[in-house]
Amino acid sequence: MTALPTALAFAADPIVFASWGGTTQSSQQKDWAQPFTQSTGINVLMDGPTDYGKLKAMVESGNVNWDVVDVEGDFAYAAQRDGLIEPIDYAVVKKDEIDPRFASASAVGSFYYSFVLGYNKTNYKGGEPQSWADLFDTKKFPGKRTFYKWSAPGVLEVALLADGVPPNRLYPLDLDRAFRKLDTIKSDIVWWGGGAQSQQLLASGEAPIGIFWNGRLHALEETGVPVGISWNQNLTAADMLVIPKGAKHRDEAMKYLAAATSAQAQAKFAADTGYAPVNVKSAALMSPAVAKTLPDQYKATQINLDMMYWAQNRDAIATRWYAWQSK
Repeated sequence: MTALPTALAFAADPIVFASWGGTTQSSQQKDWAQPFTQSTGINVLMDGPTDYGKLKAMVESGNVNWDVVDVEGDFAYAAQRDGLIEPIDYAVVKKDEIDPRFASASAVGSFYYSFVLGYNKTNYKGGEPQSWADLFDTKKFPGKRTFYKWSAPGVLEVALLADGVPPNRLYPLDLDRAFRKLDTIKSDIVWWGGGAQSQQLLASGEAPIGIFWNGRLHALEETGVPVGISWNQNLTAADMLVIPKGAKHRDEAMKYLAAATSAQAQAKFAADTGYAPVNVKSAALMSPAVAKTLPDQYKATQINLDMMYWAQNRDAIATRWYAWQSK
C-alpha cells in the first residue's frame, strides 16, 4: 500500500480503497482520492487488485481491512444478496445525481464501460477487424487473441454474438453453443486477468486482437500505440463501489463514496480514462471532444450485459468455465 502525499495533518484514521490497479486505479487515486483527502483530511491508502474471495474471507472472519472496494456489477448484486456489503447511506451519497441503473441498496456506480473489440493496427494493415465474428476468424486476422480470464460477463456473450445469436436472444446464455464457439480458437487464446496485462499484450503484439475494456484502449492510445477499436455490438456494464460488511471506517467510507460519485470527480475520471460517468450532472462539465469518446456515444448497436442473470448464475458458470480453461 502507498499513502497519498498531502500537507494536511490527519485527524482521522486512513481508509483503504481496493481497486483493479493500472491506469484505472491511478486515475481513481488522482481524481477521487487526492481531492477527498484535501477536502476532508482523511488519507486514502490504495490496495488491490480487487479479489472477491479475499473480500468474502475478510467479512466472514470479522477482520475487514478494506473500507471501499471497486467491484463488477454482478458481484455487487450477489454480495448485496448474501449480506457481504453495507447498505448505502443515501443521506450522504446523492442518489438523485446518479444514473438510476447504478444506484442500488448496497452499491453505487463507480464508472460505466464497454467491452469492445480492440486490435493493434500495425498487425492488420491490409484490412481491419470490425465485428466479433472477425475476432474468431484466424485466417483473415491471424495472431493470438486475448480474452478476459475470469468467469464474468463478456466473453461468453461475445462467443454467442460471433456465432450469430441475435442480441435480444442472448439470455439465458446457451452455454453449450458458447463453449463450442470458443473451442474453435482455444489454442489461440492468451488470457488477461487485469487491465494492465491486456494493454501489454496488445501493445507488444503478443496478442494483437482481443476483447478489452474501452478505457484501457483509450489509455493505451494516449501513449502512442496504434490502437484500433470497433464499437460494433459493444457490451456495456458498470463497476460498482461497495463497503464490505464490518468495515472499520464505515462513516468515512460513505463520505468517500459521495465524493467519488460527485459530478466533478466523475467528469475528471471520465476525461482521464475514457470510461463514462455515473453522475448525470457530469456531462455538462465535460468538453464535447471528451464526451464523444465515451461508451454512451455508441448506442446504435450497444448491448447491455445482464448483471442480474450473472449474479444468479456466476458460480455455476464459473465451475464449467475454469474446468474448460484447464483442459
